[in-house]
Amino acid sequence: MSEDVPVQEAAEAAPIDYEKFQASPEFQELKRRLRSFVFPLTAAFLAWFLLYVLLGAFAHEFMARPFLGLNVAIWLGLLQFVTTFAITTAYVMFANKRIDPRTEALRADLEDLAREAEGAAR
Repeated sequence: MSEDVPVQEAAEAAPIDYEKFQASPEFQELKRRLRSFVFPLTAAFLAWFLLYVLLGAFAHEFMARPFLGLNVAIWLGLLQFVTTFAITTAYVMFANKRIDPRTEALRADLEDLAREAEGAAR
């Protein structure tokens, strides 16, 4: 906590222009990269979930058909869990490889700006 006090004091003396930082090409690229992964995957999962719900509501005969010892509805419900874990795994791998390194670089840039602001305040 004691390390945060000088940064906070420096921010009050010479504030960092966060809007300018957010407008930087590096930050915009990070947002674009994250959105290009998250939004399509979210849309696909929501479509898959909606299909499951609609089949459950309107295709009773299909969902009641036996398949490998269970009915189709149970298998599709279990696939919802499998899909959730697969999406989580894919996101973690994506974030570790593509998002986290850029985030760490941007954080280092912000810390440099904070140190510069602290130096200017003295």
